[in-house]
Amino acid sequence: MTASSRASAAGEFDYLVIGAGSAGCAVAGRLAETPTTSVAVIESGGPDDHYLIWTPVGLAKTVVKPGPYNYGYNSEPQAALGGRTNYQPRRRVLGGSSSLNGMVYIRGHQRDYDDWAALGCHGWSFEDVLPYFLRSENNPRFAGTGNPWHGTDGPLYVNDLRSPNPFAQSFLKAATQAGHKLNDDFNGADQEGFGYYQVTQHNGERWNAARAYLHRGKTTDGRYNGGRPNLHVMTGAQALRIVFEGRRAVGVVVARDGVEQVLRARREVIVSGGVFNSPQLLLASGIGPAGQLRALGIDVRQDLPGVGENLQDHLDIVINTQLDSTDLFGATLRGGLRLFKEMRRYRRDRTGMLSSNFVEAGAFVKSRPELERPDLNLVFTVALIGNRNMGSRRKLGHGYSGHICVLRPESRGSVRLHSPDMRDAPRIDTQLMTAPRDMETLIAGIHIMRDVFNQPALRSLGGREMKSESFADEASLREFVRAHADCLYHPVGTCKMGAANDRLAVVDPTLRVHGFDGLRVVDCSIMPTLIGGNTNAPAMMIGEKAADMIRAAAH
Repeated sequence: MTASSRASAAGEFDYLVIGAGSAGCAVAGRLAETPTTSVAVIESGGPDDHYLIWTPVGLAKTVVKPGPYNYGYNSEPQAALGGRTNYQPRRRVLGGSSSLNGMVYIRGHQRDYDDWAALGCHGWSFEDVLPYFLRSENNPRFAGTGNPWHGTDGPLYVNDLRSPNPFAQSFLKAATQAGHKLNDDFNGADQEGFGYYQVTQHNGERWNAARAYLHRGKTTDGRYNGGRPNLHVMTGAQALRIVFEGRRAVGVVVARDGVEQVLRARREVIVSGGVFNSPQLLLASGIGPAGQLRALGIDVRQDLPGVGENLQDHLDIVINTQLDSTDLFGATLRGGLRLFKEMRRYRRDRTGMLSSNFVEAGAFVKSRPELERPDLNLVFTVALIGNRNMGSRRKLGHGYSGHICVLRPESRGSVRLHSPDMRDAPRIDTQLMTAPRDMETLIAGIHIMRDVFNQPALRSLGGREMKSESFADEASLREFVRAHADCLYHPVGTCKMGAANDRLAVVDPTLRVHGFDGLRVVDCSIMPTLIGGNTNAPAMMIGEKAADMIRAAAH
């Protein structure tokens, strides 16, 4: 019997990674590269080998409502949004949210990471984290070019879209007509401008974090497997609480197939449940604000006020243009017939509309010219998309939309417990748009996007702007924002990284939980502030960097 099989049989491993999201996959995959190290990944969801996950447009089904791959949380009612709740899709599948997202590969602005270092997160400047972005990335566009901003042999495939939509090209032409510059690489030396997104795809299929870091090779029936005897992936296993011996984390209690069991870690327990579930697990384990824990009958192991605080998410709103073209997605008979043809094309060569991520092009722009970096992200979508009070898909028909996203909102929310049971949803209070500056920045972005939409390259194609009456005056525009603004599903910050003298810091710059040995948090919850872009690539960077810090500590 090998050491690995003995570890598996005994339920004891060197490392326990709780959560197989983007960061969890990265840290587990890298730790398992040492053959003598046993790693167990504990995932509450199931496998990721389903056509709705591999096919890029499948996200239209997996994101919109709760299901087998999506917890589909909802926030508390938000006073600044007229009492509306925010929908919060969160993964319950290998690969985490990288199995459900729009596959956009964005690192954020370089200054975002320098800001972290200035806040006391030493070792997290852009110069420090860039090598980990490069190590993870496999971008064929830059192979052999010596481009210093991109990696070409990492496990995460990053590609240009195979079949860009003609309306996305019209959007970029309209941007130049409005006086904006184009940018063919948002992850290069300069983020500002309009251009196509790079996406985490390979051969027209979604390339999620599980494919990048957990799967190795294919079996004869086409299904992926781990391929490493020292890497154990446990699906359908719900973590309930962390087990301690004194101040050291030594394991976790999990529920699997209705049976509770204790899994033990010889070296470290790595919490990687994501921005909502990581603080939830710490709280359920007695780590967090003492008053909250006592009110729920939880024994206080460590009074750590920052657990669950500092929640941030990108503030977003959508403007839509209805246009009867089957080049754009829409729930109509004609659209269905077009998609039937596109299915045959996708099965044949993995190109066409089914390889689209919907959000094909976008921009990073400044709401005010004096800013030193973009504070807005504009996203062009080849379908009509909005929040739940915009109308049914069938009623909306075909069209295109523009997301306007505030990159660094000032509003801060929280995550707390409804009950000590991890199987209950956490209490999410986004506090969206409670900071006045967020509304002003969003309105500036709406004006920029509408100016682009009104240029000849798009306007000549026809179409009807939806809710156009909302833009008639300032009061109507503000009411539109209150009625339709929402999160962009990029939450961060609830296990904030910081120095010991930071009252809200949960982990130190090596991601160790303050006050404990053998316990780290490795996911986007450790971000002290939001980065200027999508959070998936940074999550994998965090996992990559954490693996090096963990290995260094072991030696």
